[in-house]
Amino acid sequence: MGDDSEWMKLPTDQKCEHKIWKARLNGYEEALKLFQKIEDEKSSEWGKYLGLVKKFVTDSNAVAQLKGLEAALVFIENAHVAGKTTGEVVSGVVGKVFNQPKARAKELGSDICLMYIEIEKAEVVQDELIKGLDNKNPKIVVTCIETLRKALCEFGSKIITLKPVVKVLPKLFESREKAVRDEAKLLAVEIYRWIRDALRAPLQNINSVQLKELEEEWVKLPTAAPKQTRFLRSQQDLKAKFEQQQAAGGDEADGDDDDEAEVAQVDPYELLEAVEILSKLPKDFYEKIEAKKWQERKEALEAVETLTKNPKLENGDYGDLVRALKKVIGKDANVMLVAMAAKCLAGLAAGLRKKFGTYAGLVVPTILEKFKEKKPQVVQALQEAIDAVFLTTTLQNISEDVLSVMDNKNPSIKQQASLFLARSFRHCTPSTLPKSVLKPFCAAFLKQVNDSAPEVRDAAFEALGTAMKVVGEKAVNPFLTDVDKLKLDKIKECADKVELAGKKGGGGGGEKKEKPAAKAPPAVEAPAKQSGPPKKAPPAKAAGPPKKGKPASAPSAKSKKAPDTKEIVETELSPEVCEEKAAAVLPATCMQLLDSANWKERLASMEEFQRAVEQMDKSEMPCQALVKMLAKKPGWKETNFQVMQMKLHIVGLIAQKGSFSKTSALVVLDGLVDKIGDVKCGSKAKEALTAIGEACCLPWTAEQVVSLAFAQKNPKNQAETLNWLANAMKEFGFAGINVKAFINNVKTALAATNPAVRTSAITLLGVMYLYMGAPLRMFFEDEKPALLSQIDAEFEKMQGQSPPAPIRGTKRAAPDEEGDAAEEEVDSGAGDIMDLLPRTDISDKITSDMVSKISDKNWKIRKEGLDEVATVISEAKFIQASIGELPLALKGRLSDSNKLLVQQTLNILQQIATAMGPSLKQHVKNLGIPVVTVLGDSKPNVRAAALSTLNTWVEQTGMKEWLEGEDLSEELKKENPFLRQELLGWLAEKLPTLRTVPADLMLCVPHLYTCLEDRSGDVRKKAQDALPFFMMHLGYEKMIKAAGKLKPASKDQVVGMLEKARAVMPAKPEVPVKAAASKPASSAPAAKPASAPARNQSPSEDFSEPEPKPDTKKAKPAGPAAKKGVVGKKPPVKAGAKDEEDRSGPIFILVPNGKEQRIKEEKTLKILKWNFITPRDEYVEQLKTQMSTCLPKWLQDELFHFDFQRHVKAIGAMIEHMEPECEAVIGCLDLILKWFTLRFFDTNTSVLMKALEFLKLLFTMLSRKNYQLNDYEASSFIPYLILKVGESKDGVRKDVRAILTMLCKVYAASKVFPLLMEGTKSKNSKQRSECLEELGCLIENFGMNVCQPTPAKALKDIAVHIGDRDTTVRNAALNTVLAAYNACGDQVFKLIGNLSEKEMSMLEERIKRSAKKVPAASAKQERPQREPPANPSATFLRKPAQEEVPNKLNQARAQNAHLEQSTPSIPKEFQLDLDVFENNHTCASDIPDLVQHKLDEVLEPVMIPERKIRSVSPHFDDIHNSTASTINFVISQVASGDINTSIQALAQIDEVLRQADKAEAMSGHIDQFLIATFMQLRLIYNTHMADDRLDKKDIFKLYSCIIGNMLSLFSMESLAREASMGVLKDLMHGLITLMLDSRVEDIEDGQQLIRSVNLLVVRVLEKSDQTNILSALLVLLQDSLISTAGSPMFSELVMKCLWRMIRFLPQTINSINLDRILLDVHNFMKVFPKEKLKQLKSDVPHRTLKTLLHTLCRLTGAKILDHMSMIENRNESELEAHLRRVVKHSANLSGLKSDKSSEKGALRSDDKMIKAKVSDILSEIFKKIGSKENTKEGLTELYEYKQKYSDADLEPFLRNTSQFFQSYVERGLRMIESEREGKGRIQPSTGVIPQHSTDSYLPGSSSVPVSNNGEDMNAAAYYERLKILRKRRGLENSTPEEDRPPLSSLRPSVASSTDMLHSKLSQLKESREHFQQEQSHSHSPTRSSSPASNLDDLKKRLERIKSNRQ
Repeated sequence: MGDDSEWMKLPTDQKCEHKIWKARLNGYEEALKLFQKIEDEKSSEWGKYLGLVKKFVTDSNAVAQLKGLEAALVFIENAHVAGKTTGEVVSGVVGKVFNQPKARAKELGSDICLMYIEIEKAEVVQDELIKGLDNKNPKIVVTCIETLRKALCEFGSKIITLKPVVKVLPKLFESREKAVRDEAKLLAVEIYRWIRDALRAPLQNINSVQLKELEEEWVKLPTAAPKQTRFLRSQQDLKAKFEQQQAAGGDEADGDDDDEAEVAQVDPYELLEAVEILSKLPKDFYEKIEAKKWQERKEALEAVETLTKNPKLENGDYGDLVRALKKVIGKDANVMLVAMAAKCLAGLAAGLRKKFGTYAGLVVPTILEKFKEKKPQVVQALQEAIDAVFLTTTLQNISEDVLSVMDNKNPSIKQQASLFLARSFRHCTPSTLPKSVLKPFCAAFLKQVNDSAPEVRDAAFEALGTAMKVVGEKAVNPFLTDVDKLKLDKIKECADKVELAGKKGGGGGGEKKEKPAAKAPPAVEAPAKQSGPPKKAPPAKAAGPPKKGKPASAPSAKSKKAPDTKEIVETELSPEVCEEKAAAVLPATCMQLLDSANWKERLASMEEFQRAVEQMDKSEMPCQALVKMLAKKPGWKETNFQVMQMKLHIVGLIAQKGSFSKTSALVVLDGLVDKIGDVKCGSKAKEALTAIGEACCLPWTAEQVVSLAFAQKNPKNQAETLNWLANAMKEFGFAGINVKAFINNVKTALAATNPAVRTSAITLLGVMYLYMGAPLRMFFEDEKPALLSQIDAEFEKMQGQSPPAPIRGTKRAAPDEEGDAAEEEVDSGAGDIMDLLPRTDISDKITSDMVSKISDKNWKIRKEGLDEVATVISEAKFIQASIGELPLALKGRLSDSNKLLVQQTLNILQQIATAMGPSLKQHVKNLGIPVVTVLGDSKPNVRAAALSTLNTWVEQTGMKEWLEGEDLSEELKKENPFLRQELLGWLAEKLPTLRTVPADLMLCVPHLYTCLEDRSGDVRKKAQDALPFFMMHLGYEKMIKAAGKLKPASKDQVVGMLEKARAVMPAKPEVPVKAAASKPASSAPAAKPASAPARNQSPSEDFSEPEPKPDTKKAKPAGPAAKKGVVGKKPPVKAGAKDEEDRSGPIFILVPNGKEQRIKEEKTLKILKWNFITPRDEYVEQLKTQMSTCLPKWLQDELFHFDFQRHVKAIGAMIEHMEPECEAVIGCLDLILKWFTLRFFDTNTSVLMKALEFLKLLFTMLSRKNYQLNDYEASSFIPYLILKVGESKDGVRKDVRAILTMLCKVYAASKVFPLLMEGTKSKNSKQRSECLEELGCLIENFGMNVCQPTPAKALKDIAVHIGDRDTTVRNAALNTVLAAYNACGDQVFKLIGNLSEKEMSMLEERIKRSAKKVPAASAKQERPQREPPANPSATFLRKPAQEEVPNKLNQARAQNAHLEQSTPSIPKEFQLDLDVFENNHTCASDIPDLVQHKLDEVLEPVMIPERKIRSVSPHFDDIHNSTASTINFVISQVASGDINTSIQALAQIDEVLRQADKAEAMSGHIDQFLIATFMQLRLIYNTHMADDRLDKKDIFKLYSCIIGNMLSLFSMESLAREASMGVLKDLMHGLITLMLDSRVEDIEDGQQLIRSVNLLVVRVLEKSDQTNILSALLVLLQDSLISTAGSPMFSELVMKCLWRMIRFLPQTINSINLDRILLDVHNFMKVFPKEKLKQLKSDVPHRTLKTLLHTLCRLTGAKILDHMSMIENRNESELEAHLRRVVKHSANLSGLKSDKSSEKGALRSDDKMIKAKVSDILSEIFKKIGSKENTKEGLTELYEYKQKYSDADLEPFLRNTSQFFQSYVERGLRMIESEREGKGRIQPSTGVIPQHSTDSYLPGSSSVPVSNNGEDMNAAAYYERLKILRKRRGLENSTPEEDRPPLSSLRPSVASSTDMLHSKLSQLKESREHFQQEQSHSHSPTRSSSPASNLDDLKKRLERIKSNRQ
């Protein structure tokens, strides 16, 4: 028992691992109960058991284990962290539970496995169970199989991966244990339920008896598809749906069966194991296959045939085998062997699938050629082979090979090619069979439908019918325009018979097996086909707005041509018929006079003709007849121009109004072209041509017109025809234009002798260039250089322009067809420009001799062969895709031991890419992938060449072909560090530019994870760089799932990297089509908004007026520049399109915490600090590395290019993207600024100007976003910017100055000042003068406190430059000192130190001169100075009137200008160190020299620059007539995280609030300001106070400013009342939190701060809108009582505020909205009903609420019940019942006291009631008196209380105290009374005593302002010390009669202790006024504006002391 008692005391988790089994059993039981109780799945309690769960399931004691399993199951089900234990627990279950004899244990073990699957850990569980199948214990094996079966049955084949299970099934069927075999059989049946016949192939080799048994079981299974019955946690929506279906019954469930089956269908190929056959080939196979005896060849083929019967083959190099088989098919005379070889090829293709795609191009031409064989078995074998090959590649890749045999002379070949296409089409979809592919095939079929051989015709019909079935009739009809009806019907008949592969119903297993295989390649192909046309879209911008092409709906594009087809075949009418038809619709006179000899009659006839045509209906108009009447003699030879004009006009009318056919057009076109050059009739002829173009489509019309024009010899006609065509192209767009048809005519025109024709031709080329881009030039490269330069000049003009949207030719297309029409343009227009180039077939030039040379053993001969190839390609220029045996030969050379030959081969491949164009796609697998292998070469130059080749290829092919299949993953699998790092780097560059990628990219992920842990650091880095881009396409979920298969150690590391990659994962680029269409059009306007802010803000930025104009001029070209750099680039071939796609996404990438990380690295010196005289290479490289994560590769290349023009383009692109991507710009702002510092060292002016333009826009944007530069950003940029301020060019200097001015908006001016001071030390005189000028501006705008480190030090350094030898520097220095003089008057002479006489006279002269200028403007300045001062900061220490400047400056230093000062001001020079006087008792006669007092030290601690605070104030009146925008800006800075910024903003607002005439400007901004303030309070509380690096004095200053501001604000009732309830609630929350902050007390003078807050709270309560504040307090009390985390003191203080509000209710009741207050009380009581309120620890909330309601009832009586209108369901409200009771009770009381009706009596009785309720206030006061620390405060409060409630009864509180205490209290009260009476005589009549801060007038009190040395500096102390000084010097202490200066002028500033004093005196004055107002119940203003002169008096006395000394 002793042992038991020991372990029973242990906690549960320790019991669970105790060595005694009973203890463990008990622990498991407790744990089970605990787990069932814990509701929060994320509770920390789960974590304790994380390491114990495995022990739960593997316990050695069977009884304990059983309980442990139960506990583990509950743990896994409920704990959030359970997933971490999956591997170890399931492994434990398999090893230690599944072998248990108890069925319950096995059942629990199985349940645990299933529960892990439910919490998303299926893969780990499955792996462990499959490992368990290898266990020697059959019990474990059986239970593992059973668990797998259960899992599959419940979760389905989507969750349980069947491939690894199917793989082990055959092995299980071979087991010796019957139980295992039986369980395996059940599992096989369950698997069959899910995948059906796909299971047959993997099990075909098991025992036949077992297979038969299985077949029997399979037959019994229901045909309905199975359904998942248990769901993962992430599948709760499916679970709900399933449950609904179960509830609804079977009907609804059956509806989804088909879908489920479709989804669940598994490709049996995927379940098979790949077989490696290459090593199993007979060793002598290649010799035998070449043997002369056919039997030997047959043996070799039989061996291969056997091997290729394996349904899935391992990937490898099958090149030699395929070539050998191809040779047999192509050249073997024995047809039996041909058939065998074809079967072998079919087997290879079926077994390798996509991996065979590489060899498809090699064998397809040979198979097609061999179709000439007649023998059916051979033909059948070849058909099977070519069909199997088709499924491994795409139709596009083999189209050229098929098209080449469609014209073959042999009908069998043509027939079989068409049949092959028909079969292939069945596997296609509309998206995988786009018009671009279908068009050439249809053209070939149309030739074959007219073939003499019937079998060829039938095959063609079948192929066309299949195509029609696949893509739809509308898509094929445009290609069938010339087909007669009979043939068309035949095609449609064939289409109806066709059954597409994807739509076959049911079928056997074989069919199903083929389906996925058939569908796989096209499905992957689909995106490429869709994205194909868009890639070509950028050059062909004809499409205009309707740019989206959807191949699936493409057929509708052609519908607009449907009516045309009928008109085209219109039969030509005879002249007689025409006359007859025309006579029916034309007047008889018109017909008679048509050929009259009199031109006037002909004209009259034409007029009638025109009228008739205008009135005719379209259906009635015989167009052909009418135009033939017009052509009637004299027809187009008409000599009278008026008649001719009419004729031409009528032709146009007929074409517009009638059903105008091409037959009609041909009648008139010749005549129109003949007149197009006519001076008088030309315009009408052009109009008619345009009308015909609209009626008959422009491409046809243009082709006819141009050929007619060039058949003539009239150059005028030719020129005008070309002009018309150029214009027509703009109007109609470029859709359908047959470029080839024009090129020859244009070349003819270019060679014409007539210059007009040449000019027109060049103009036409310019228009075509708009649509076609750079490839157009390729047609004219053979022209003469002079002509070519003219063409280039025209192209240059068009560069960057976007083609206009078509305005004609679209009327017949329905609106919904526009998109398709646009696609048609892309497909058939310039999108296929590369296909229009004349290409040479070089296959015959690639001779076998050349190929053998390339493969020779001697490297020199190999080189010769390569040279020959290069020559062939360069001569051909543009080549076809067919290049014979060359691919295999070149592939061999890529692995050549001679690296020079490898490089040469790579160069040839680049040549081939450029020459072949888009057709290169079919060679990606056999030639492109081997180039990737070369990336593994050890030599860097070879790798660089390979990379260049890859990029050239990708420009032509796109990335899709490269990413399809396993080729890239196989390359990545190779453990070659060079290959891996280069390939990953390449992928990281290419992937971000793609919108979609093939699913095969997933195959690379496991190898990518391997690379993340590679030994090579470079590989690891490249893998990490590529990770976000893989994730961008594959998604985080797939990536994390793939990581689940890694080893635990690797997994943790990889998952961490995935999380990081997820944070920086970029967004996919936008659809490039839209980008291409919109970018050129929008880039110019985009520049305007970018520059707009600079323009708009310039007045507030205080720029000079002319400055914005250059800005706008500079900004406008930004559009074209950006366009040129980003969009306008159109390299040859498809590079332009690719480039455009690359550049379409965002260019600034937001990397979370990237900037912070860089700052940290620079601080810890991990990277170079950005500090240099000239930038070294390592700085540039460092910046380039840092920028790689923030900017796309292309932009980075531009930014660090050696060509300055690239820099200009890059900056243009950055300007374009700055506004929309402003967040990301701010995220990498430090890097952007650093890059621009590098540009400051460039010599190129255009780059510099562009850079400054960007910077102006950047700082405008930053200012608008209220962003503040941090020191790291500023220090790495501003010093280098200052270097450029000395630039010789005026424009640059002007821009730099503008930027410096803007800088002060985003960086503290006091921090810019020292940097400018450094700039004054430069050797460059321009820089020195400009820096000095800028310093002067800073002093002028921000005051003296901007001077750092101190004004004295700064001005001394500035004054040095007065003696500079450069005139501009001297002037600048004098101007700066003058600015200082204007700011602080004569004090400047003390600050600048000793100057030489010459320098002093120069300064004196400058000041005099400026003084003379002032009177002229004084009249203007006086008015604003008196009303609201235009520059309030200027009154601070400024000379009052400039005329009074003394002649002798030295004398001025000694004198005090303030003696003559008429307007009161605060004399800073009297900041005396009074300690010197008081402590120096020895010198009774020697009075200290006040002039010698160190004023420098007074100004030294310039922590908060006062002038800087008022940065906006100089412009309040002259620039901002409406101050709203400035106030908004300043308020936004109040909440700044930078303490200095916040203080500056607060002081600016204080300045406004302290001037009565300006305070109204704050109206409407109060809520905004208060929100900013309490946000700042929260920031201080949460951040600043916790930051040990911050000086607590700074925080104290910030607090002082906030409280000072608030006091000012809440002294103005009109403004205070604007504060809304929500804002007041947050403000009170902030203030009370501050009062309770214990950390504040630790700050020096923290107590004084808390008292100031106390005073502020009182002010808020009194001055705010009483309804709002009362409502806010009620809500705040409710929140504080709900919150358990808050301090109980918080609620107490809120209630004290409420008590205070209750006390004043009699005075404020009329201004309160009782409905709102009662609603708040009602809500309060809903949350806290009476019972709940009483349950609280304190009864004070309950008492408070009752008191409030009682007071309201007493004041309003029964009317209170009428104020419950806002409460819904008031009858249910507890409040109403309570109020009714109170009203009833008070009615009884009023009956007793009805005689007391006088107002005075009522008031007194009210007061008594309040006193009765606030006895606790007196208790609190007496507690304070009793405490040693607070006794004075307590006495003061008691005195105030007695003053307010004269009849207050103190007896109950004094009764129990000692006599000494009572007399102490009375004596204290008398002293306070006498003291206040004495002070009342000194104060002005309006002076009053504050309620809560009376003790602040006692010497030594801590609630007064603080001087820098920590002393108390309140008014009383100041007076006491002055009295002592006067007494010592024998002066009288008479009471002055003069008044003090108005305290409204004393602004708070914490720059020095004097300012603190003035601030606090001002606050105290306000509080006194407030108290007096409260006593007298008067409504006089709270702030007195009458001048008082106590401080003046103080000043005069000190002056007297000074004069006595002299």
